Amino acid sequence: MNTSWAFLFFGRESVVYLANEMAVSVMLISVKVFMLVLLSQSSKKANNMSLSKSSSKKSPFKKWILSGSQLSPFHLKVAALLTFKGIAFDDYPSAGGFLANLKVSIRVLLLKAGRLKLTYPAFTRLDEFPLVPFLFGPKGENLYDSSSIAVWLDQNITSQRAAVVRVSTDPKINFLVQLVDEYFDEFGLYMVHHARWKMSAQDNTAGMRLATEMSSIIGPLKNIVAKGFSARQVRRCPYLFSVAPQGYKVDGLAQDRQVPARSGFPATHDFLEKSYHNILHALESILASRSYLFGERFTLADASLYGQLGMNLTDPTAANWIKEQAPNVYEWLLKIHKGDYGAHNDNAQLKPDETLKPLLDEISRTYYPLMKLNEAAYEEHKAGGETVFNEKAFWKRKSLYSGKVDGHPFTSVVKTFQVKTWRNIKACWQGLDQDDQTDLTNTFPGIKPI
Repeated sequence: MNTSWAFLFFGRESVVYLANEMAVSVMLISVKVFMLVLLSQSSKKANNMSLSKSSSKKSPFKKWILSGSQLSPFHLKVAALLTFKGIAFDDYPSAGGFLANLKVSIRVLLLKAGRLKLTYPAFTRLDEFPLVPFLFGPKGENLYDSSSIAVWLDQNITSQRAAVVRVSTDPKINFLVQLVDEYFDEFGLYMVHHARWKMSAQDNTAGMRLATEMSSIIGPLKNIVAKGFSARQVRRCPYLFSVAPQGYKVDGLAQDRQVPARSGFPATHDFLEKSYHNILHALESILASRSYLFGERFTLADASLYGQLGMNLTDPTAANWIKEQAPNVYEWLLKIHKGDYGAHNDNAQLKPDETLKPLLDEISRTYYPLMKLNEAAYEEHKAGGETVFNEKAFWKRKSLYSGKVDGHPFTSVVKTFQVKTWRNIKACWQGLDQDDQTDLTNTFPGIKPI
């Protein structure tokens, strides 16, 4: 999920967002014209390159570049994976100047336009480019999507560290790692976005931090970008499952920072906060007895956990709440944030034991029913001829569906990328033999996704 650049337009919707929901790029009109000229020139070159097998071997970058924002949980996830594997990288936009960021922006736009070839993974009709991070390599690699990036790194980069995705010869463990990864990426995002913009509404500085990251690009527009980003993210809360009760208002808070209700959508604040509370307590018991979720070895599941919950470390009220509710989790997040993987042991035995039961129970309580309803709604709307999904559909009130999760009513929009990841989970389950499925269901009742 992740980042490219956008421009500042004038009008009611002043800030246009691209990228993993978190990254925004704003430029003056003169800069925009300049970039479009460069894009046109680069498109001609890339059009010729894309027809050649050697095109992916040419790169304008001398080292790995992670294009994103440190506000994004998916950016944090990929950064943690790169750090764990000892892969040096530049963190954009903060590490780049104006021209360097312009070069990255052009590359992202060329990829989205199909003028440059993606290295991995293949783009499908269920994917959505703006919701993923990009990683560019020194040999011309063009990678996107945090989990897919982890797969590619495991398969193609020599590292002193063990693999993080296919971590075991036991397929049951690999299934659980993938499941936990997808849970945090999809449902965990709802909880942490809510915590930033609702729970930390009065003290989060996300907008200004983004503007500071982008200072080499936006120049004097820093305050405009900070305010515009914050207002836009607050307005997006209902799209990301955080719907306020009718009449909700925080005294003394600016109107553009008030998390909105949405006509026809049941309130979900209590449900999200209960879910966050439950997952913290589940994680607290796990991390009190081991260094990582599955034992003494860091996996993709840990990276995903860190990416999501680590996002709230910079949101004061949310961070303090995590520290109070789950001090072991809080200290664990700080360790990963600092790049401390000293407890990791490549040869450690992974433990898919009952210690994980509270975590997996919570996943089956919330993530499973939501993904099932989302997939069913996708099939229903698609059969009816609908072609607009995801955030574009949300603002047009298209492809909506309603249901209950653990007794809590909600209304949401079909998200095609969640259809894809849910089908991957089901395929992974179906790839297990009967004995492995039985072992898992005996230990974790409710784990069966189909």
